[in-house]
Amino acid sequence: MARIVPMAGTSSNSHIRLAALHSPLSSIAAAAARFAPSRLSSAPRPIHQEHLFGITTSRLIRKANCIKASVSGNTTQASTVDKESAFEWVKKDNRRMLHVVYRVGDLERTIKFYTECLGMKLLRKRDIPEEKYTNAFLGYGPEDSHFVVELTYNYGVDKYDIGTGFGHFGVAVEDVTKTVDLIKAKGGKVTREPGPVKGGRSVIAFIEDPDGYKFELLERGPTPEPLCQVMLRVGDLDRSINFYEKAFGMELLRKRDNPEYKYTIAMMGYGPEDTNTVLELTYNYGVTEYDKGNAYAQIAIGTDDVYKTAEAIKLHGGTITREPGPLPVINTKITACLDPDGWKTVFVDNVDFVKELEY
Repeated sequence: MARIVPMAGTSSNSHIRLAALHSPLSSIAAAAARFAPSRLSSAPRPIHQEHLFGITTSRLIRKANCIKASVSGNTTQASTVDKESAFEWVKKDNRRMLHVVYRVGDLERTIKFYTECLGMKLLRKRDIPEEKYTNAFLGYGPEDSHFVVELTYNYGVDKYDIGTGFGHFGVAVEDVTKTVDLIKAKGGKVTREPGPVKGGRSVIAFIEDPDGYKFELLERGPTPEPLCQVMLRVGDLDRSINFYEKAFGMELLRKRDNPEYKYTIAMMGYGPEDTNTVLELTYNYGVTEYDKGNAYAQIAIGTDDVYKTAEAIKLHGGTITREPGPLPVINTKITACLDPDGWKTVFVDNVDFVKELEY
């Protein structure tokens, strides 16, 4: 698929006040916004990593070159896990892409567009007046089994800079032409008319939502996961593939180079593209950095153990931006990180995630 990349980025609006951490759940976001990590009532107990990954001490001594220091809360602990053992655990972890978080300037306008034009359902909505923001979750099925979007509206902020790094979201539809006609009738913007992808047979189209986020419409048969892609641009594709395989436990589903248009894509995910949401990484020849703007926020992924997850991320070059542990008040365990390009991901404990949805 051709990816025409606008190289000229616009500067971020640094004066805009953004809500703090709008992570996996709206209640999680509220708690995280009220409590900075340094103000937690108590630091999590130190966890010896050899117990985390089931490695014997004698084996670890032989791998002394793998030892490094890490900090959890206010407690220093020795990380004595080798990459191979961490990777073995990551591949066995029960992971699923939960939702993607981004900011919009008019929440009701966006909800109307997504429900009327894209066929999504408003799953839940929550206002946090003390922090001056509102969340809305939309998708094609329940959050405990589907990938959804988490929209964030910050009081009084009606515009954001999307930047040049974010690409698009992908939505699978049974009839691209019919969907595009509906979007046009509703006043939506079509940036690429329906037709076969260059060099292939798949029928696609591109549209923009009211805030300028791009959506690729892909013509497919019935699928359990219509919200099927998140595309991000990266500066070193092989580096990103290695990171998402080793640190996140994703599988490289396919890779395709398009020298005519000077880009290469890699599809990464936890299952086949026709039944799961995937991460589409795009490398444009010769471009190593992008302006990320201030609109797109993060992806949330479920895990059985945020502590093991954080350790695996550290071992494979990721940056932990929130050490693993429970959030105050609600006790949901999370950890947050940046990939080598600075794209943010939040990992959420699977059991805690289900509990949050029950409220």
